[in-house]
Amino acid sequence: MTSLELARWQFGITTLYHFIFVPITIGLATFTAYCQTRWHRSGEEHWLRATRFWGKLVLISFALGVATGIVQEFQFGMNWSNYSRFVGDIFGAPLAMEGLAAFFVESTFLGLWIFGWGRLSPRVHLACAWAIAGATALSAYFILAANSWMQHPVGYRMVDGRPRLTNIAAVLFNNTAIYAFVHTIIAALLTAGMLVIAISAWHLRRGNEAAGVFSASIRLALPLVAVAALLQFFVGHFDGILMTKQQPMKMAAADAVFETKRGAGLSLFATGDFESNPRGLDRNIEVPNLLSWISTGYPRGEIKGVNDLDREYGARYGPGEYAPIVAVAYWSWRAMIGCAVGMFAVGAFGWWRARRGELLRSRRFLRLAVPAAALPFVASSTGWIFTEMGRQPWVVFGLLKTSDAGSPSVSTAEVLVTLIGFTLLYGVLAAIAGRIFLRTARKGPPEEGAAEEPGQELALAY
Repeated sequence: MTSLELARWQFGITTLYHFIFVPITIGLATFTAYCQTRWHRSGEEHWLRATRFWGKLVLISFALGVATGIVQEFQFGMNWSNYSRFVGDIFGAPLAMEGLAAFFVESTFLGLWIFGWGRLSPRVHLACAWAIAGATALSAYFILAANSWMQHPVGYRMVDGRPRLTNIAAVLFNNTAIYAFVHTIIAALLTAGMLVIAISAWHLRRGNEAAGVFSASIRLALPLVAVAALLQFFVGHFDGILMTKQQPMKMAAADAVFETKRGAGLSLFATGDFESNPRGLDRNIEVPNLLSWISTGYPRGEIKGVNDLDREYGARYGPGEYAPIVAVAYWSWRAMIGCAVGMFAVGAFGWWRARRGELLRSRRFLRLAVPAAALPFVASSTGWIFTEMGRQPWVVFGLLKTSDAGSPSVSTAEVLVTLIGFTLLYGVLAAIAGRIFLRTARKGPPEEGAAEEPGQELALAY
């Protein structure tokens, strides 16, 4: 393997690992702030205990997210120096805003929330919780704005072969960034909801009511998951329309449409030759017209095919292969959608049983809800794989190819050493964090009246 291929593996591994913790932090921070709001308004102790319990998991996730995110940053200068030089003038602004306007606020108010129990007024302390939730979302927005510029470059002009920022508002309010942000926030809420359902179900099956903490939490999380999953389908529909306009090759590869057609069907299962771009299919089972409706808003809308787009891009950008690995785009997109369907089923069925007063007696549902916690993580990972791999061969669409973005002076051996080192480091972090997270989740909140008085520092518990 070349140094470029190893660098791509390294960045892919670290990015997917980092994104395990991002939706947990965003989603659980919001869930915790809502629990604290319920306690502040009602004074019911089980909401206080729920706040402190889920807050512990937020802190664990936040710590791992910071550690893995820092490692990510190193790779820009180490393995992707040409890319860093090319996009530096554009990326500098949103990344600086993420660090100063979002992460700084997030970490500051997190400290105030941890040490503010019994010291700050209840209203101010609650405001700190919501500030954390808002700052985590804002941090994600700035990062997504930078990534969306790679998908759809705007607000720049080319000077000496490099883009120069001319309109920061165009970059920050890129329609691609807005759709990606909504999609990501809903995914974070789904992740938090599924985790709350799984952990609560595990305790409820064992009779660990914890004075109503888990029964209240799961009843809150079930409709959250059902509604969020349904919203994700609507957002995905409009995102598909936007993607078809901005990156038609990605959308064509997502459904293995090789020849331009009207009234394209949504493929349920297809096979082709074992090649990066097989140029056609051996078999295809599809739902008529559904892909055209998802991608254009019209059942008979036109979908450009991979082969036609490849020829069009070759004429525009020069000779080369402009199709991504079709099988990766095809199956990652289906895995993401399939997981969303599964989460909707869990949330809707559990919500229905809860409204009938049968949730705690539904032993089979409580048992299946625990492994279902993997669904949002599979969905997030495959979603990122689809987003990044579907853009290939571009690292910045239409401007910079991935093959031209690496560090020319870095050898294969050097990248291999860092790839192995970072992978081992992440493995150790995964083992430590996983053990702490699972131990905290299994332990649950302390018994009623034990070690839960406001004024005790949460920091000492970790």
